[in-house]
Amino acid sequence: MTDKSITSAVIIGAGIFGVSTGVQLARRGIAVTILNDGPPANGASGRSLSWLNSARMRSEPYHRLRMAGIDRYRTLSTRFPDADWLRFEGGLTWDADDKDNEIDTAYRHEVSLGYDARHLAADDVATVTPGLDARAITPQGAIFNPGEGWVDLPILIDLLLKEFAALGGMLVTDRGKARIMVEGGRAVGAETATGGRFLADAVVLATGPAVPKMAADAGQTIGDGTPIALLVQTKPVTHPLRAVLNTPRVAVRPAPGGAFSLDADWAADEGVRVREDGGYEIDDAVVDALLAEASRVMEGNPRFEIAAIGVGGKPIPGDGEPVVGALRAVPGAYVVFSHSGATLGLILGELLAHEIATGGEHPMLATFRPERFLSR
Repeated sequence: MTDKSITSAVIIGAGIFGVSTGVQLARRGIAVTILNDGPPANGASGRSLSWLNSARMRSEPYHRLRMAGIDRYRTLSTRFPDADWLRFEGGLTWDADDKDNEIDTAYRHEVSLGYDARHLAADDVATVTPGLDARAITPQGAIFNPGEGWVDLPILIDLLLKEFAALGGMLVTDRGKARIMVEGGRAVGAETATGGRFLADAVVLATGPAVPKMAADAGQTIGDGTPIALLVQTKPVTHPLRAVLNTPRVAVRPAPGGAFSLDADWAADEGVRVREDGGYEIDDAVVDALLAEASRVMEGNPRFEIAAIGVGGKPIPGDGEPVVGALRAVPGAYVVFSHSGATLGLILGELLAHEIATGGEHPMLATFRPERFLSR
């Protein structure tokens, strides 16, 4: 049910959170404009590993939220059962062979939550999922989570924008950076760098790694733990791997058309330098090393070629948990800022739109409010 006092909204950011929220508001009959400084998915959504999961350890509210997120993707997959951009073929993870190996602890935790998990020795992995080089798996074994999957976010965003347009939503791109307009202490719309003004009853900040600074400019503190991320997309190869891999030195995700997406924290730390002008320099040797790590963990040790490289901030709040809801410092303004943008992309758009449209607070977001940073 919609609170009729909210008839219009402006969303800054055309990544998965902004577009998902925009579609949900448009479905409720609200007039929505989405502003983006470039083409849709030109930020973090375009360089995300996009692994759909709730693996390992996290708070119970965060786990429940992620499980709801996966549920929405399963519903979506029934509409597109043959899609090559949304697949549920499991996830496999193992840790390094050292004192920090937590595979057994993680497995026990997942089982305690009812999360589908199997703790397997290296020689048993091939019985549940293909495409692995078992020699890469450490003696402590691996966890296979059969309910996990992956999504190609740019394809999903394009799909959602088609519905958004059909519902009368307006997408405005390439007008430069936008900011919240505040008059009389309240958000009244957004203004682009080129001078365009878009008035609305509600304004949503969904600009990924730029959220903390933009919120600070509006008077709201949000803790920021955003690192630099590096995602390498390969050219297509013929290979049987179907699961998402998270290994000590590389994460590997199948992609449409037989390609693979690769990332690793060490590669971003060692291989990316931020220039004074804000651009990035990438160390080719580190990228080559990342490709070699992916080859090493995959059956047949395939040779990869680079199709594209994405570099930029990976949105992570200061305490690691999502930041969603109204900005208390600026009535009429809302924010959505989180890691795991793929897993949470559909559910957070749905829940935030519910709050904007009804003026209420959804209980699943109770621990994720922006104001929690004010007491720190």
